[in-house]
Amino acid sequence: MVRDIEDTVHPVDAASVLALLKDRPQILALGEPTHGAHALLDGRNALFRQLVEDHGFRTIALETDCLAGQVVDDYVTTGRGDIDDVLARGLSHEWGAFPGNRELVRWMRAHNARADDAGLPASERLRFAGFDGPLEISAAASPRAALVGLHDYLAARVDPALLPCTADVLDRMIGPDDAWTEPAAMMDPGRSVGQSAEARELRLVADDLAALLDTHAPQLLDASSQDDWERARLYGRTATGLLRYHFWMADPSPARMTRLLGVRDAMMAANLLALADRGPVLVNAHNSHLRRTRSTMTMWDHPRLEWWGAGALVSRRLGDRYAFLATAVGTLRHQGVDVPPSDTVEGVLHGLGQDRLLVDAPRLAALLAEDTPVGTALAARVSPWFGYAPLDPADLAEADGLVFVRDVPQP
Repeated sequence: MVRDIEDTVHPVDAASVLALLKDRPQILALGEPTHGAHALLDGRNALFRQLVEDHGFRTIALETDCLAGQVVDDYVTTGRGDIDDVLARGLSHEWGAFPGNRELVRWMRAHNARADDAGLPASERLRFAGFDGPLEISAAASPRAALVGLHDYLAARVDPALLPCTADVLDRMIGPDDAWTEPAAMMDPGRSVGQSAEARELRLVADDLAALLDTHAPQLLDASSQDDWERARLYGRTATGLLRYHFWMADPSPARMTRLLGVRDAMMAANLLALADRGPVLVNAHNSHLRRTRSTMTMWDHPRLEWWGAGALVSRRLGDRYAFLATAVGTLRHQGVDVPPSDTVEGVLHGLGQDRLLVDAPRLAALLAEDTPVGTALAARVSPWFGYAPLDPADLAEADGLVFVRDVPQP
């Protein structure tokens, strides 16, 4: 059995990854079971560099605020700004502090500088994108930036009579930003403004503004650069998604958290599909957002929550043009995650003794499902630390590949 398992193992490099797939996908997503681990980010960077340099991927998208991510994209494409400021403002969840993310952004800028010096066409430049909504675990952003950005774009290009309101009226409807960002609203729906009369009217305004992008697309495309058009579409998706998210933050029903998780991942999926329309995309996010199966989470005093993540939604749209590599780890000893039990996927791979490997996930799943001492007894690993999510054995067959890192050291 061990020899059979070893036959499913390959080096973690671009050639081995693409050999597992039928063709180069439009979206190649690399998951992670915990955020911020240097060993995982360094491995991601090495793999992404190979896929960019040798296989034509030109956009890198991370699980970070899609609006703030424009700051990073501007730095990557033009070199404008100070990298410390860019990372602080452009990567949400404080991810700009991770050395691996700093190194990724530095490398992307250096790649584009070389392309500029060589006089290569714009299609050879790398682009950065955040694909998460402007959301934190404890709050959601005000819809102001998205609504005002969308309104300004349209006001400069269509008959003012077509707009549902003026800029001044829109500003008054939005009101104070701190009412939208109230942290207590995550735990107490009564503290949310998402179902107020003004918020309900804003949802209609956002819908009308977004509809103008569709109904006047030929005119707007003729009057815009491609970047301006794509930014306006991003504002439209974000405005409608954020207002929907705020609406369900104010919902007192038992389905509230399931709704919020679903809305967030639907926003992620829409952003990924828009990026894929532009060209091949490399994506890095938590496994739970990228898997093809239903995502699950236990949060605060809620029972097990289940929802369809971005990977499941995008996979149904793109089919084989979406590829997912899950990542699993053996130990994070500094977080109390010790050697995995031998009857788990992580335990089986940890026993091979290799520091880092790429596994043919469907083939390994088939081997482990055979009637052997390992097979039917395979268990789900239990994590002693909330910040690490073990691999669900049921997900193995649904992934295109599995990156396994035996030991993740303390930074």
